[in-house]
Amino acid sequence: MSRLYEDSAYGAESDAGCFWRETIAPEAFDGPLTAATSCDVAVIGAGYTGLNAALALAQAGQDVVVLEEQTPGWGASGRNGGFCCLGGTALEGHQLVARYGQEATRAFLGAERAAVDHVANLLDSHGIDADRHSDGEVQLAHSKAAFAQYPGEAEYYRQMLGLECSVLSAEAQAEAGMAAANAHGALHVPVGFALNPRKYALGLARACATAGARIHSQTPVVSVTQTNGRFTLRTPQGEVTARKLIFATNGYSREDLPGWYASRYLPVQSNVIVTRPLTTAEQEAQGWTSAQMAYDSRHLLHYFRLMPDGRFLFGMRGGVTAKPAEMARRKAQIRADFDAMFPAWAHVETPHFWAGLLCVSCDLTPYAGPVPGMEGAFTALAYHGNGVAMGSFAGARLAEMALGLETKAPLPDIMRRPLRRYPLGRARRLLLHAAYVAYGLKDRRS
Repeated sequence: MSRLYEDSAYGAESDAGCFWRETIAPEAFDGPLTAATSCDVAVIGAGYTGLNAALALAQAGQDVVVLEEQTPGWGASGRNGGFCCLGGTALEGHQLVARYGQEATRAFLGAERAAVDHVANLLDSHGIDADRHSDGEVQLAHSKAAFAQYPGEAEYYRQMLGLECSVLSAEAQAEAGMAAANAHGALHVPVGFALNPRKYALGLARACATAGARIHSQTPVVSVTQTNGRFTLRTPQGEVTARKLIFATNGYSREDLPGWYASRYLPVQSNVIVTRPLTTAEQEAQGWTSAQMAYDSRHLLHYFRLMPDGRFLFGMRGGVTAKPAEMARRKAQIRADFDAMFPAWAHVETPHFWAGLLCVSCDLTPYAGPVPGMEGAFTALAYHGNGVAMGSFAGARLAEMALGLETKAPLPDIMRRPLRRYPLGRARRLLLHAAYVAYGLKDRRS
């Protein structure tokens, strides 16, 4: 296996502290693949991208086999913060416009909005109960300078998407039940919702199975070869022969599967804690009673929300290794940041802590399209922490590509640009050290 992090980041128990595990049991579906089989399209990875692709393909009458190293939704799709919202790039709006132009940026933002609608339609059409809540999302300004940018941000969304966003003063923010220490106001973007990410992933997997897709859990793909226009995927106990192939492994990818991936993606850790259920009195003591999903304006951002059962989820980026000592530091840091932002809850237990890998590209934008040099193979990755919506949307688009169809929601040109290589090769995680230091300095100065 050729991966960037320690084996513990990819082991079966790497999500042992994940709260979502308590809300829905894993499902093995067709179990491990133990023989040779064939299909029209093989999909590697049973997260949002792979399952969306498999669902669309199966509904179109294709014979689909999904191969998952663990169980559906085990990776980032089953352990993220559950924010279905605008996003997919790590670039800010003005950076997108400066690099790609206004029309290309507008098309990309349109895809972001279509991605949110896509997930909402899936939940409705397949009856997936994923504890949906929140009217869009809110960004809290961590500084006066950040708050000063919000009117311009609101105008940007109005011009690009026709959205009417609201700028809230610190007082109005607190009155809306979103009081946090050192917050200087908020920007409400009325698109998106929060959900239970693992319930969504497993609901997708059940929809795939109902549509006829075969989902094999505990089936890592050892190698892929292509001969005479057909792919052969070897696993520990079997193999699959397919006409078309979709790679959907995102932050849990390997350097050699496919070889084109080498140095073109960077897994980044995100860490989450969840409290015990907060009483009404505790919520009121802090002044956070809102069901809105939220995040702050830091480069090394925090993301957080009050869930329907009264628990509070709090997440942050950080960490460049999955070694136990580093994970202990991450756990201490996230708890310290939580206490600083919500001091009235300093006494509240946080029994759940876990981490997972999102994926960042060198250009800081996602990719969805053919795997160069591998005719008949497709991939999508690098959602920059917004894979609930964008990963789902991209997976559906990959299915259309595999079918040779015109896409129902065309991919913007920004997402069609093949990924560039990072410098430093397999040592590129070292870039994160410098990035975290630089972003930390920016957050303190802004």
